[in-house]
Amino acid sequence: MKTFLSAFTFLLFISASFGQKKRQPVTSAATDDSLLLTTTKYRLVGPFRGGRSGGVAGDYKDKNTFYFASTGGGVWKTQDGGSNWKNMSDKFFSGSIGSVAVAPSNSSIIYAGEGETTLRGNVSEGHGMWRSDDGGRNWKHIGLDNSRHIMRIVISPNNPDIVWVAALGHLFGPSADRGIYKTMDGGKNWKRTLFSDDQSGGADLVMEPGNPSVFYASTWTVLRTPYSLESGGKGSALWKSTDGGETWKKLNDKKGFPGKTTIGNIGIAVSPANPERVFALVESEKGGLLRSDDGGETWTVISTDANIRQRAWYFSKIYCDPKNADGIYALNVNMYRSTDGGKTFKEINTPHGDHHDLWIDPENRERMIVADDGGAQISFDAGANWSTYENQPTAQFYRVSTDNNFPYRLLAAQQDNSTVRILSRTEGNQIDQSSWTPTAGFESGYVVADPANPDIVYGGNYGGFISRFNHKTGENRAVSVWPVYDLGNGADISKYRFQWNFPIFFSPHNPKKLYAGGNVLFATENEGATWKALSGDLTTNDKSRQKSSGGPITQDNTGVEVYCTIFTAMESPLEENLLWTGSDDGLINVSKDGGAHWDNVTPPAADKWMMWNCVEADPFRKGTAYFVGTKYKLDDYTPYIFATNDYGKNWKKITNGIAATHFTRCLRADKKVPGLLYCGTEYGMYISYDYGDNWKPFQLNLPIVPITDLATKNNDLVVATQGRAFWILDDLSVVQNMNKNFSATDLYIYPIEDAWRMDGSQNLNVKNAGINPPNGIVVNYFLKDFMDSALLKIFVLDKNKKVVSSFSTKPSGDTAKLEAAKGMNQFVWNMNYAPAAKIDGMILWNGPVPGPKAIPGTYFIRIVKDSKDSVEAEAHIKSNPNFKETQQEYEDQFNFLITVRDKFS
Repeated sequence: MKTFLSAFTFLLFISASFGQKKRQPVTSAATDDSLLLTTTKYRLVGPFRGGRSGGVAGDYKDKNTFYFASTGGGVWKTQDGGSNWKNMSDKFFSGSIGSVAVAPSNSSIIYAGEGETTLRGNVSEGHGMWRSDDGGRNWKHIGLDNSRHIMRIVISPNNPDIVWVAALGHLFGPSADRGIYKTMDGGKNWKRTLFSDDQSGGADLVMEPGNPSVFYASTWTVLRTPYSLESGGKGSALWKSTDGGETWKKLNDKKGFPGKTTIGNIGIAVSPANPERVFALVESEKGGLLRSDDGGETWTVISTDANIRQRAWYFSKIYCDPKNADGIYALNVNMYRSTDGGKTFKEINTPHGDHHDLWIDPENRERMIVADDGGAQISFDAGANWSTYENQPTAQFYRVSTDNNFPYRLLAAQQDNSTVRILSRTEGNQIDQSSWTPTAGFESGYVVADPANPDIVYGGNYGGFISRFNHKTGENRAVSVWPVYDLGNGADISKYRFQWNFPIFFSPHNPKKLYAGGNVLFATENEGATWKALSGDLTTNDKSRQKSSGGPITQDNTGVEVYCTIFTAMESPLEENLLWTGSDDGLINVSKDGGAHWDNVTPPAADKWMMWNCVEADPFRKGTAYFVGTKYKLDDYTPYIFATNDYGKNWKKITNGIAATHFTRCLRADKKVPGLLYCGTEYGMYISYDYGDNWKPFQLNLPIVPITDLATKNNDLVVATQGRAFWILDDLSVVQNMNKNFSATDLYIYPIEDAWRMDGSQNLNVKNAGINPPNGIVVNYFLKDFMDSALLKIFVLDKNKKVVSSFSTKPSGDTAKLEAAKGMNQFVWNMNYAPAAKIDGMILWNGPVPGPKAIPGTYFIRIVKDSKDSVEAEAHIKSNPNFKETQQEYEDQFNFLITVRDKFS
């Protein structure tokens, strides 16, 4: 998150005595390579706008090659100075990356550490270290599984197998795996050389430039709970080693260092121009930017400028100019540079705010890369100009909804940015920047469109803020339930408690009824002009968990730690006025009468303090609901899903088949097939065909990334991620028919989804833009047996069974070429009739005469194998809802155009 002002302006895990056990890559919900799903793929929608990054590195030799670590989206590489980025970690390890480093002596060797270093409330932890010996094309896991957050990686300048790592450890509980680690053999074995205590991990680590004998490190006492962030304690310290990180000496008691007060986070930098000059940015009541000119023996407070000290847990990063001993960079909400040894700082203009890491070429101080809440950007002129962050599909989304526009749009709030309203498909060949716009709300809230008018959008944000935005007029109106903004205070002073990500949703029965959940459920039927409370407090209302967050040094209250709130809620699509709520402190409540009466129906097996993250009412069975819970903020990675069939009187835990550490985030029910459920976890997708009794991986081609929310629309599955933007699985017909028994037949056509008569095409080679679905009638079919010598034909027939187009694996004449193989196949008819006939050597100034586009109506797809086996399926083309033509007008136009084509032929 930016500051208050900027946000509003911007409208397995065990280590064996430090000798690590080998393990398989965290492929999470590993790809299900079932033969029947080979044509079923997720499609990247975008937007291409960078999400938060916490680590960057540059190639020491190739001046256009850089890397960045995305907090949810993996490791990315550019070889053209930031014009284009490519993900290098897909299929190897999970999305949350904290650090990345390039070996100075061999640029082909890359190290990456999992677990983000920006310890936000929606933080994702990781599982150790990875190494690549070929510039990121392939990776192998090299241990430190239980480190959770790799804060810094330092590689020896002379030997790429000697590496030091700062491991923070568990963020949500005590951990014995914290500290500074060292390997001498490229990660085959690790030795911990510094340990402060089980609540204080390695926060920063720097080597004296060019001298692998001298190191400085900081340890940090930090703890997150669902309702607080605590930074500072007895384990926070500054350390120095003069024997290559083998042994360490604490510097807290050195002259001038504020060691007598409580210390929190510490950032460190050593000047390459003068190795005796050491800087430390210390979180402390008497802290600030400290400088030592004698290798840490004595210290002087150089600056207490609040611009470089605010939100110390989120920033506290400093870096030295490699050629100027008085040059220092400080990263915070803004990026700053000092040229007088840290006494004064001037702001550097950057493309995005909230800066977390900086890499400067030691031989060319003009060449650098910065990590911030918009991804990574590169400069070749010391920050005067930067590359763009609008070419990185690493957005973090909290929730997703869809509207009733055509084509439908996806709506959500992007962490550290604006909200987004983006088309699911376009009439061009890509989904680019022109396809999306900011909308109502801000970075953290739910975003929902009026069911009757998709240009009216409601969006939330921290502090209980709700806005109503009219895209036609540009009017943006505040319609908050309780218009008192308590940002900066604890939840204990608020009349109503609204979480950072509080639910906002429309009634499926009354399009004028909008709900919002604080600790009380509210509703409005006049566009937010007035709100009505539909309940009392539906949480535990535990006052001990509603205090101001932060300390013992600095308070930090932005809405993330507001606790005892409704975290998920919905009205049943089957039963009007049947309301479900789940709180972040463990309670499930149900009302059958629109909120007049409520019953606490919390599953006893859920125990206390479950964060109910998602509720889904079954679309086919009354009284049936699924609640998805998490306890990762209690240091528990167990997946939790509970189902009830009797309005909450009885519950059943339904997580069989989901990996033990893949904690669950969301669940949606299929709208066509009873019992078919989709589940998003911290490490990917799962699917169930039996109401959740059994689950299977459903990752397919989706990157390994936290799945924050799901939605179904027009028989598509929409996926929101924490670090890889939006994805869509188009046309669920194959998935919905996976259990059909057609083993006795040699040829089978799956039900064909309706096609829309619209422009648009699919370009799979597009760069820095989302991908459209295939445009036309999409036919998925199965061939039990098919040899290369076999003959397969596909005929497109009109409503009168007259052949419109024909395709063949052995084409001749007007028959087009068809590709087919044993197993699953997909054929797309682009809805165009064959063009006019051509003769050899014909040159037309205006180009060839195309065939007309098929009119809305019924068509048939006939597939014939070896001239004997034949199957046929019905297909439909629908008219574009944005056009007003009648069916007769479509037919008249078609009849004219087909006459023109035939006459030309």
